[in-house]
Amino acid sequence: MGSRWSALLYPSGAHDRDALGAALQEAVSRVDRQMSSWDPASDLNRLNAAPVGTWVEIPPDLAAVLAAGIEIGAASGGAFHIAAGALVRAWGFGGAGRPDPGAIAALAGRPLPSGPDLLQIDRPGCRARKRAPLALDLSGIAKGFGVDEMARVLAGAGVTAFLVGIDGELRARGTKPDGRPWAVGHERPEPGLRSLAGVLELTDCAVATSGSYRHRRRIGDRTVSHTMDPRTGAPASNRLVSVTVLAETCMVADAWATALLVLGETEAVRLAERSGLRALFVRSDGQVVSTL
Repeated sequence: MGSRWSALLYPSGAHDRDALGAALQEAVSRVDRQMSSWDPASDLNRLNAAPVGTWVEIPPDLAAVLAAGIEIGAASGGAFHIAAGALVRAWGFGGAGRPDPGAIAALAGRPLPSGPDLLQIDRPGCRARKRAPLALDLSGIAKGFGVDEMARVLAGAGVTAFLVGIDGELRARGTKPDGRPWAVGHERPEPGLRSLAGVLELTDCAVATSGSYRHRRRIGDRTVSHTMDPRTGAPASNRLVSVTVLAETCMVADAWATALLVLGETEAVRLAERSGLRALFVRSDGQVVSTL
């Protein structure tokens, strides 16, 4: 999960800025301790290391995010998948260092298991068990949940106007003191550059963006993105370079942005329209399609 978090807020005089900052940091750190795919000691990696069929005690938040990931995976036809860790590492992403041709060949063309064949979650009992050998990876949803946890901290402290974010995933509540909504940039998807394509205005809303233009690597004669297509066992390959989703929670926006990017322009736009998802799609030729 990204470590760069930010919070813009307008607290009353009764709020302690330092105390709020410490509480926000703890919220982000707690999510990272539970859901990091980089930390061998995280709760997620404890579950990854457990034998298939063995129940593992997990925190309630991790259970909730795993359940949400499975739900969005099913709703997206498998375009979003919480068990794509081995696939990500095979292609040299997620801290793997370099691609593994043997692993790539072994995973190619093999859809990942889903639904009851993937993971069993006992939310009341705060435990889960794998139903098959797999590497869980919550990179496409945990960051959004972390943003939601930051929002929960501020709302619980009585702050009614704020914009919080981890890297580019954001959630807004209320408006600025002058009544204007929170303005956030919509980045132009150009490799190696940072420029704005437009501005989104947010009030009581979350936003997340997934793109194929930042984390990339050259393999042979092709450039591939870190976003994997779990249905094909290979990096996503279509004309979409960026998808931005607006939703009630950042966790939902985060996961759906990834899913729609994987689906590609035609299928993704149809699904967004059918499901009532608010999204901006940017194609490689610069054309923008909106369901906002």
